[in-house]
Amino acid sequence: MQKTNAATSVPKAMNRHYAEITELTDDYCSKKLSEEYAHLSRFATAALCRKRPSPLQSGSLHTWACGIIYAVGFVNFLFDKSTSPYVTAEELANAFSISKSTAGNKSKKIRELLKIQQFDHHWFLPSRIENTSMAWMITLNGFIVDARKLSREIQEIAYEKGLIPYVPADKC
Repeated sequence: MQKTNAATSVPKAMNRHYAEITELTDDYCSKKLSEEYAHLSRFATAALCRKRPSPLQSGSLHTWACGIIYAVGFVNFLFDKSTSPYVTAEELANAFSISKSTAGNKSKKIRELLKIQQFDHHWFLPSRIENTSMAWMITLNGFIVDARKLSREIQEIAYEKGLIPYVPADKC
């Protein structure tokens, strides 16, 4: 699923919250992470703004901003030393002047609200999707298989169902 400008649209009543939170996430991402993290953080912020009622209407904007980056980082192994970029959960929390446990708890709430799971390709950094085998694993006739090795017809069905990020042949 491509995250387009429509995916970052928010109700007028939430424009200020969206702007303030994305200013914080964009700033952190530009200094410590990447534009891909900033983009996914904006996408998550917009999705939270569209919730009715929006959870962003209460609580600290710094806590929400940190929790959003933490949630996106959770899917992308941000806290794993073998990945780049890498930061610790404590460094992330400190950057927003909150405790590590508060950041983790807010991230968990965000992941629940947005139904984000560990290997959810919708939240992978675009540069990692192609090389992340878990983004391509589907169940077919009771077997877990790599969709990239299946026929185009099956890939198209899997894509239409949102099971894989794109049809590999269409990427070329």
